[in-house]
Amino acid sequence: MKQRCHWCTDDPIYIAYHDNEWGIPVHEDTRLFEMLVLEGNQAGLSWLAILKKRENYRKAFDGFRPERVTRYNSKKMAELLANPGIVRNKAKIESAIQNARRVLKIQDDYGSLDSFLWRFVGGRPIQNAWKGPKEIPCQTKESDSMSRELKKRGFQFVGPKICYSFMQAVGMVNDHEISCFCYGRVKELGKTTLQQ
Repeated sequence: MKQRCHWCTDDPIYIAYHDNEWGIPVHEDTRLFEMLVLEGNQAGLSWLAILKKRENYRKAFDGFRPERVTRYNSKKMAELLANPGIVRNKAKIESAIQNARRVLKIQDDYGSLDSFLWRFVGGRPIQNAWKGPKEIPCQTKESDSMSRELKKRGFQFVGPKICYSFMQAVGMVNDHEISCFCYGRVKELGKTTLQQ
């Protein structure tokens, strides 16, 4: 039987996410924006609850294409607030629209969201070697720095803990426990994956 990180439950959605996504480096702007929105929406909820709504989010937010999300008006806002397939929290929905605008500005300034975000880890994943869940931090100096910079640029729902969870999700850090069968594979991917 495969050994996984302690946080991974026996829910098939969680297992698929852990095995095929978590910790694998992401450099595509749309996916990075998606994960920023989803991590922000998780605040106060479980990650599994968000994962179960993920496909609904993708439909509701036009595949997380920031250029489309920036154009959302009050009619679209009302539609999102009435959508039972997503978290119907006005502040979180407004933050996704606001953050989409900020993403376009970053793309203008840095060429891509990827270039901007990955510089917080020097363009290459940080390779950790945790033995158990108690060793894994909930924020780091890198996530503090990312949070400060994003807030300065007008992003919302991007506190240091949300940023660290985002960094784990998109492979900026390898936080698989060393006993997890994914640890070595993700470590190898980190050696070959540089910022695009």
